[in-house]
Amino acid sequence: MTEKSNYFKAITKVSRALGTTLDRDEILNLIVQSAVETMRGKAASLFLLDEEKGTYVPVAQTGLSKNYIHAGLDHVRKEMPVLREKGYIHYRDATKDPKAANRELKKKEGIVSILVVPVMVQGQLIGTLCLYTADARIFADQEIEFLTVLAEQGGMAIEHARLVEKLRENTRMFLDLAASINSSLDLKDILQALTADVAKAIGVKAATIRLLDDERVNLKLVASYGLSEKYLSKGPISAEKSIAEALKGKPVVVKDASLDKGVQYKNEKKEEGIVSILCVPIKAKEEVIGVLRLYSATPREFTEDDIMQVTALAYQGGLAIQNASLYLILKSDMKELKEEIWSHRCWF
Repeated sequence: MTEKSNYFKAITKVSRALGTTLDRDEILNLIVQSAVETMRGKAASLFLLDEEKGTYVPVAQTGLSKNYIHAGLDHVRKEMPVLREKGYIHYRDATKDPKAANRELKKKEGIVSILVVPVMVQGQLIGTLCLYTADARIFADQEIEFLTVLAEQGGMAIEHARLVEKLRENTRMFLDLAASINSSLDLKDILQALTADVAKAIGVKAATIRLLDDERVNLKLVASYGLSEKYLSKGPISAEKSIAEALKGKPVVVKDASLDKGVQYKNEKKEEGIVSILCVPIKAKEEVIGVLRLYSATPREFTEDDIMQVTALAYQGGLAIQNASLYLILKSDMKELKEEIWSHRCWF
């Protein structure tokens, strides 16, 4: 069987798996196994970005020891700019190449050559697929192309699983939030649960809800998730100076909080590990009363789906605030009504 036939057979096998299973891990393990078998490698691994931790983690591998696969992974992040520019990375002898990390560990593992290609989802680089060989090799263009196609299939599996899980999570989250709004008037608990749920659903480091004070000068913190007490107590948040565009009713994406002119406390954000921010308005009766903010530990391109989802959740948060406010008004009016009736008890 020719090499091209082997490539076609492997790609067809993974494609069939994509069409018949929703198990992401099963498909990713099939991809690394196919890479090793078809390209006659020693091992393969697939790393994905964990946004909450701000690092890359191994999600599938074959042929590597536990000691090697869990070695320092900081080098994966450093490889990303090269991958974006060139499309692949090749170490002919990773035990001697000064650009390769953990050279002694690679030598002990029996690794010589490495080929790294990007895992992409919707144009975003989210991870890497790596092939390791026990002998020194220069990879041909068709080998690089084959591994890249496998990585693309990995991206498809990841995106497919993500969309299914997102649909389930969104349904659960909206049902839980609606139930909380209908059954509870403890606004603090509702909003606290909302920040945690939305941060986990979008896959970011943290979230906050801030509401305008009576003078509409500052944004007061009412709920948060994932941020340190030191950061939360950094000082007042100005309605005019802190991503003020969101208070005009439109979502705002800040790609780099350390450079954006509309961001307060840049040094504190850097220390907290905040890079990108999504800020959406919270409305009650069409009036903007505050903002829901998401904080990413890595550079993040928030998708249109992300923005729509967070905006919808912010709307639900506004509903909860509106319901609680109406209840308090009603409670106050009832008290006044009872007092008024009691003062006219002679009517009875």
